[in-house]
Amino acid sequence: MRNCYCFFFPLLIVLLFVQPLHAQNSSFSVGVVMCGAEFGERQLPGKLLTDYIYPTQEEIAYFAAKGFTRVTLPFKWERVQRKIGGELDSNEINRMKQFIRTCDTAHIPVILTLQNFAVYTANSEDYALGSRHLSFDNYKDFWKKMALTFSDCPNIYGFDIMNEPRGIFGRHWLKAAQHAIDGIREADNNTYVIVDGQNSSFSADWKAENNKLRKLKDKSDKIIYDAHCYFDYNHSGRYDGLYEGRISKYVGVDRVKPFVKWLARHNKKGMIGEFGVPADKKWMEAMDNFLAYSKEKGLTVSYWAAGPWWNDYPLSIEPSYETDKPQMKILAKYLPQPSDSLSKQNR
Repeated sequence: MRNCYCFFFPLLIVLLFVQPLHAQNSSFSVGVVMCGAEFGERQLPGKLLTDYIYPTQEEIAYFAAKGFTRVTLPFKWERVQRKIGGELDSNEINRMKQFIRTCDTAHIPVILTLQNFAVYTANSEDYALGSRHLSFDNYKDFWKKMALTFSDCPNIYGFDIMNEPRGIFGRHWLKAAQHAIDGIREADNNTYVIVDGQNSSFSADWKAENNKLRKLKDKSDKIIYDAHCYFDYNHSGRYDGLYEGRISKYVGVDRVKPFVKWLARHNKKGMIGEFGVPADKKWMEAMDNFLAYSKEKGLTVSYWAAGPWWNDYPLSIEPSYETDKPQMKILAKYLPQPSDSLSKQNR
């Protein structure tokens, strides 16, 4: 009996430490952020096709054919709700729903991301989330209305309640996020709620910057924590060349590990909502290693970014005259064949 116990005890220890590492996510997948609807941030609400656009059916078809299994659509609060606390704008909602329906036809789930950085702009004034002009109750009301409005869209994967919230820290962002979750759950118990970390949502600093977010409550237990992972020296995603050849091919792995460990420790679900590199051999090697590690850990990731208005933006994977961008060669290694992607979505 003693020998059995001695064998079982170390095995139990191994299971306690190993099992949670894979508990935070169901499976690895690669999505893409399709930009355009959030453009023209200083022309709000702005004019469609002049200040901002929506991805086209052709673009969606391109990324579906490549095997991307999820699309993120960033949008601006001021366009969807023209007045704080007011009703949602029917024209903008219809544009969003048309995009979502097109993705549904291509068997692609959609994440809707509020690309406002915890600020609402009105009358040339920026109102910070949590201020008297933009209360947490206003924020809760907005997300409740959004959840109700999009309840007829079966391919909504998740609501990303705020991209990279800035100027709102610690308990204040915790309180704001809880209000958004509560608002969504008053209308929808099934859709994932995606929560970014404060400021840059930087994966390497997640524990130091966002440890309090583990206290968020969701009766549906469907919170996904969203970290961002860029590989340049200041993790800004600008890749301004200061590394000058001193690029570690494992920089992405090193930067995402702390987030993966935090998820495992607290048994939370997580994803990398943004990562991307320029079309440079060394950066793409780092991305290859990052993707291999993410696949090993079952971590969902989304590439930043696509969209026809990026022009010469070095991270863009929008095809140029039907020619793939160089980054696609690396991404393709981690994308399922379109037939595999379709079968997953039809299950």
